[in-house]
Amino acid sequence: MAKVSIPTPLRQFTEQKDTVEYAGATVGEVLNGLTGQFGGLRQHLFNDEGKLRNFVNIYLNDEDIRYLEKTDTAVSDSDTITIIPSIAGGLN
Repeated sequence: MAKVSIPTPLRQFTEQKDTVEYAGATVGEVLNGLTGQFGGLRQHLFNDEGKLRNFVNIYLNDEDIRYLEKTDTAVSDSDTITIIPSIAGGLN
């Protein structure tokens, strides 16, 4: 099972878990398993068309999946998927 690292702002949707493990052949399958268990998380990761939101960055073992096969990127049991939502803000 791949390990999914949950960032602090999204842990309120995963019962405060910082990591969870899911089986899946691709990043998309793992994320669908995650959002299937934690339904409140889905709207923060995916848009209404079921595509990853532009401001959500997903890494597979430190590689941005946008430069791999996106959600079709293959996953093995020893992999770590990291979710990094973009944070806006700062001084005007």
